[in-house]
Amino acid sequence: MTKRSEAKYKIDRRMGQNIWGRPKSPVNRREYGPGQHGQRRKGKLSDFGVQLRAKQKLKGYYANVSERQFHGIYVEASRLKGDTGENLIGLLERRLDTVVFRAKFVSTMFAARQFINHGHVKVNGRRVNISSFMVKVGDVIEVKEASKQLAVVLEATQLNERDVPDFIEVDHSKMTAKFTRIPHLSDVPFAVQMEPHLIVEFYSR
Repeated sequence: MTKRSEAKYKIDRRMGQNIWGRPKSPVNRREYGPGQHGQRRKGKLSDFGVQLRAKQKLKGYYANVSERQFHGIYVEASRLKGDTGENLIGLLERRLDTVVFRAKFVSTMFAARQFINHGHVKVNGRRVNISSFMVKVGDVIEVKEASKQLAVVLEATQLNERDVPDFIEVDHSKMTAKFTRIPHLSDVPFAVQMEPHLIVEFYSR
């Protein structure tokens, strides 16, 4: 089993936003935060608070990536040419768990991490069980033969709540996906606005 540091819907409620756009999100019913103090009036956030909230939201979206991993991805993004915020999104979208989720092989980011850790996924014909594995342009990701008829897979491919983005070519009849290009921020189908430039400011302090 994968380690899950907190329930995914608590992230939604803490942010006050349905960050995955899922119909089951409790934010659709209760927009205040979790816990006994959740309904208190919120004060105006400082610049630091706004930056921290942006970081927590993006980290939470990608199945609550650990701070160590997330900071490592930021450092790598800052070394690449071009805009660091755009590079950060590009690297997060190259994670194997993200690609498996985007391809609609599973229904949630958290399920994608577990699905990979349990050995259901191959990259270019070789089994990979590390969810943070970095996919390259042209790589082919597939659900292994014995796992193609699992209920969680069949249900996920039928989900109407999201579409497969155009930087991934998917064949659900074969359960394969090809990563065709590294997306820009504007290409990524976030359900809410993400602000990677604020995360760059947070780490640049």
